[in-house]
Amino acid sequence: MGLLSADNPRDTAVAWLFVLVQFGLLALIVVLPTGNAWIDPNWLVHAATAVEWLGAAALVIGVVNLGRSLTPLPSPVPHGELRTSGLYRFVRHPIYSAILALTSGIAVRSRSWAVVAATIALTGWFMAKARWEERRLSARYPGYDVYASRTPRFMPFWPTRPAP
Repeated sequence: MGLLSADNPRDTAVAWLFVLVQFGLLALIVVLPTGNAWIDPNWLVHAATAVEWLGAAALVIGVVNLGRSLTPLPSPVPHGELRTSGLYRFVRHPIYSAILALTSGIAVRSRSWAVVAATIALTGWFMAKARWEERRLSARYPGYDVYASRTPRFMPFWPTRPAP
């Protein structure tokens, strides 16, 4: 499978579809009304808020760690390089992880099953997006498969996939 390029309009369209659906789900999570589907004790509100702050901080750090390799599309940029330091030592997709932490905190505090469902949908979407992206990263960077075999996708210390 080739890398995303201007020569491959299908890959470009798929990449933009991943981004557009992602932002649609994020918008839903933010704009859906809060509810009263459950009672959230103070400790849960505080824990959810802490997860949100942790997600926001990890998002900023992940963006800084990625540097010039940052792109909204799930494909490597031509001038990029494989990042395996910073937060990328712990997970392959710290920006996705950070967004999931942030939206999980929002979902818990929302007390809305609709927000929870949108957050679960976003999680599934990121899983599909990450798999698609990793095929391109593996084709672009010779060391990616070894890196992926020892580094979890989203959660630190989670089991990893075996090297091919």
